[in-house]
Amino acid sequence: MKFLPSQMLAILKNRPERRNLQLLFKFMLVLVALTVLFTVIFHLLMLREGRTFSWITGLYWTLTVMSTLGFGDITFHSDMGRFFSIIVLSTGMVFLLILFPFTFINFFYAPWMKARENAQVPRELPLNTKGHVVLTKHDPVTEALIKKLDRFGYQYVVLVPDIAEGLRLHSLGIKVMLGDLDDPVTYERVRVKQAAMVATSSSDEINTNVAFTVREISSEVPIVSTCNFHASVDILELAGSNHVLQLGETMGNFLSRRASGGDACALVIGEFKSLQIAEATVIRSPLVGLTIKETQLREKIGVNVVGVWERGKFQAAQAETLITDHTVLVLAGSKEQLKNYNRQYTIPQHTIAPIIIIGGGRVGRATGEALAARGLDYRIIEKAADRQKPNRHYILGNAADLEILKAAGIDEAPCVIITTHDDDVNVYLTIYCRRLRPDIQIITRSTLQRNLPTMHRAGADFVMSYASMGSNTIFNLLKRSDIVMVAEGLDLLQVKVPESLAGRSIAESSIRQETGCTIIAVRHEGSVVINPEPTYVLPPEAEIILIGTVDAENTFFNMYGTD
Repeated sequence: MKFLPSQMLAILKNRPERRNLQLLFKFMLVLVALTVLFTVIFHLLMLREGRTFSWITGLYWTLTVMSTLGFGDITFHSDMGRFFSIIVLSTGMVFLLILFPFTFINFFYAPWMKARENAQVPRELPLNTKGHVVLTKHDPVTEALIKKLDRFGYQYVVLVPDIAEGLRLHSLGIKVMLGDLDDPVTYERVRVKQAAMVATSSSDEINTNVAFTVREISSEVPIVSTCNFHASVDILELAGSNHVLQLGETMGNFLSRRASGGDACALVIGEFKSLQIAEATVIRSPLVGLTIKETQLREKIGVNVVGVWERGKFQAAQAETLITDHTVLVLAGSKEQLKNYNRQYTIPQHTIAPIIIIGGGRVGRATGEALAARGLDYRIIEKAADRQKPNRHYILGNAADLEILKAAGIDEAPCVIITTHDDDVNVYLTIYCRRLRPDIQIITRSTLQRNLPTMHRAGADFVMSYASMGSNTIFNLLKRSDIVMVAEGLDLLQVKVPESLAGRSIAESSIRQETGCTIIAVRHEGSVVINPEPTYVLPPEAEIILIGTVDAENTFFNMYGTD
């Protein structure tokens, strides 16, 4: 009810609905006039019968008869009085039981409900709206992006073409605005000139139309578009997109970087200026069986072990963390330091068996191309004949068929990468492959973030969320690389040194112990100190580069703020 005044004002501003309210008001006047007239006639007829009642009693009788309640405590004795009662009763049935509900619903309740819908799904943003992100579709990628925007205090709005979709999203707590994506007026009303970014993730055709229409309104707002087909990249750029993201190809590169070729080497998974982050498998290397402290990697090579993956679970590195065959080290260092690590710890490949890729869609094909760039052989299992290519890398068939998996080399393959877009299928195939080969590395794609734990329970060593990857890629553009996802749920952050930590050493700050984030570099006066010593004093106005999980990020920002 607290929104009733504003909704009534919205109704009064609309000419047709204002006319409806006027009709409702006239109807109420007629109803009141009839009630007064019947009350007067009641008194006159009762006087003819020699009885006297108060005016309140007369009004009471009129209303009880018109509403068909008819208590029967006051009745006429004459035929004229009874005939009058019939007229009052009939009139009341028509006005109160038929006309009044119809008039009230059509002329008041329906406009009021429409005003409520308009309040929930506005057609225009306030004039002072600025610095917001405009989204043109609600999908897994934008859903994950919205969560990150909320966490970092960015305003956003999702454009919806119909009121039903807008009400559905509003019920989920999503901020929406009604408008056609191909209408320039929509982008004027969404204040696109004052927006921080427009992100469109529909089909290539719709994205092109959005970019072209937005660019007519504003020549400066950044436009980020997703792209399903390589041929559309140039068209989207010509239409006005500043960044065209081929998320399928990006996902393929991410997945391929996780694949082990049996060589126990470190592969770069993220860069932050001169700082590089790498993941290193350690199977059959001399590091197995040692604690992180015993490896002396920092002292010997200069790289910093910032964390470890164990069956898909990331843990901040501790001195006593034991390295096993299943451990994957997360290393931070310069390009030269990581090269030195590979020269000392890379194990020559013991297998020439191809890596198996299940799913020959965009992601699967991109994964294969990225593996080939690393010099690794692969086989793609695809059941759709139209996705097949006439070369030795493709196998036509269903991956649930054991004979097909054997033909692809499941018995000797060092790794299987599952890339289908159906999370249920991916869980099913992960369980199947894990039962067939308990020792094989399994990398699985997940479309939805909420399915990540399920994938890990099914037996996946690594899971990469399509939604998370896409949202982080878009968010990285918005934040100008202040935050970069280097792995699923593992981010690099660049923030100013909090005032409370300025002038204190890294050891004294206890950031790793209190938040779970690790300082891997400090940027000050144009120079970058990679892997600073625990005794390094954090200068005021410097920037620190942290690595940590999403939970660790939240803890850090809760303790020190987001500035």
